[in-house]
Amino acid sequence: MSTLDPVDYAVISQGLIAAAREMGAKLIRSAYSTIVREASDASAALLDRDGNVVAQAELIPMQLGPMADTFRACAALYPVDELVEGDFYINNDPFAGGQHLQDVFIYSPIFVDGKVIGFAGTVAHHLDLGGGNPGLTTAAADVHAEGFIFPPSKYNLKRDWYGGPLERLVAANIRVPAQTIGDFNAQFAANAIGGQRVTQICEKYGVDSVTAVMTELMDYSERRFRAALIEIPDGTYYGEDALDDDGLTDKPLEVKATLVVKGDTISVDFAGSCPQVTRNLNCPFSSTVSSTLSAIKSVLTSPDIPFNEGVKRPISITAPKGSLLNPNYPAPVRARMEAGYRCFNAVMKALAQIVPDRVIAGGNDTTTVTSISHLDEGKYRVYLEVFGGGYGASLNTDGCDAVDAPLSNCANTPIEATDMDFSHFRIVGYGLLPDSCGHGRHRGGLGFYRRYEILKDDVNFAIYADRFRLSPYGLFGGTDGEVARCEVERGGEIISVKSKDMLDLRKGDILTLYTAGGAGYGPVGERPSEAVRRDVEHGYITPETAKSVYGFEAAE
Repeated sequence: MSTLDPVDYAVISQGLIAAAREMGAKLIRSAYSTIVREASDASAALLDRDGNVVAQAELIPMQLGPMADTFRACAALYPVDELVEGDFYINNDPFAGGQHLQDVFIYSPIFVDGKVIGFAGTVAHHLDLGGGNPGLTTAAADVHAEGFIFPPSKYNLKRDWYGGPLERLVAANIRVPAQTIGDFNAQFAANAIGGQRVTQICEKYGVDSVTAVMTELMDYSERRFRAALIEIPDGTYYGEDALDDDGLTDKPLEVKATLVVKGDTISVDFAGSCPQVTRNLNCPFSSTVSSTLSAIKSVLTSPDIPFNEGVKRPISITAPKGSLLNPNYPAPVRARMEAGYRCFNAVMKALAQIVPDRVIAGGNDTTTVTSISHLDEGKYRVYLEVFGGGYGASLNTDGCDAVDAPLSNCANTPIEATDMDFSHFRIVGYGLLPDSCGHGRHRGGLGFYRRYEILKDDVNFAIYADRFRLSPYGLFGGTDGEVARCEVERGGEIISVKSKDMLDLRKGDILTLYTAGGAGYGPVGERPSEAVRRDVEHGYITPETAKSVYGFEAAE
């Protein structure tokens, strides 16, 4: 770094970060499915030639944390030095560095003067990759029933993809080939723009300068993070949380975290967490790592520290093999985000003992995924959406209302987009849920409801979610948030839907999903009267709740 001009370093480093962000925008704008095009369930990053993440788009934290591990599983089989123009790595294997099958990682080498200097990498949640049920299945016996597996592999874009054998193989094994292949092409387009931008920077500043900046950018993040760790007290801290159930019994699935701070290092061990289960809630170890990194990075570091491989160096993470957080093959893993969020919560509770002023209370903190699909004249229409809820409150602010949870960061799908793309349902209700928040010095965010009218017979509905039984937890005197629920109204009868469930819907059914509210932070008695008044005026809480919880009498 001593031979690199500081101004050049600043320009190059920001250029790499800008290129990663442009990749993310390209991916989303080029996508075909609503889950990527509208909800932005995708991510992008630039890596050095060894697969270390250098810069990333600010998209989905869960997808970005283990990108290096997913890459290295490919590079171990197909060395970087043997790659040629047009080659790419692909991997979605949960037991070889991947997460769940729907998140497919693609890495394209960046060649300058015939040598690989780095990689452009993207991941997208694919609407359908086969499996036992359109969109998603909650009853998969193993990972093979969840979709198409890409083991760590190398292919060539010109030879194998565009009309080639790999593209035809994938298209033959999925229900919505136009959307899925379109989203794969969006990944390739995003990788291409990332490669072009890095090449342009190299042409201006030279390969040696660019690769030196890649190294220094990671070292910079590491130095900043280690400095932050030194400022907090050494010690051993504990936190735990639980999933509602496994979808078969009412028994909670416990996640336990032991966090050890020592100097400028931090370790997290999930020993004591429950064994892996037969349903799809198992969390591949790469997802456990990503969830843990997200909690630690968000609480202990400044947001201006780039999240790259350097941040990971002071952190070690372990989980027992065969547990919910490090399952053995061939465990089903489709709903791994639910267990991932409990990793996040358990670590957050441990951190609350160290830095209580930086943590957040429990929120919706679950990935509520719903699929409404229909087969009409031999063609499937598959709608998939990821829902958020209320955010947990913190020392200084109320929780956000009706947003996705911290690990996901997806947007909602506009009603106009669903009306345009799907004819087997329509959205007839969408709004906040008053009184769904927990209370305190700062209140949690509100959950919301979304209501669908089913327009055709033989529509398949599937859901996996959590927080239907166990409430989002308050901190330091704050109260818990309200739980989620789902129901179908059919001919005047209300049918309750479980958090991990599948059922067939009929024309005229009204399906309604209610998401959980965020919990409160701090004693209820410390909330200013003006804040309570504002909540009542805006309809966030009812006058009855204002009186019973805060002792606040609304003016007549």
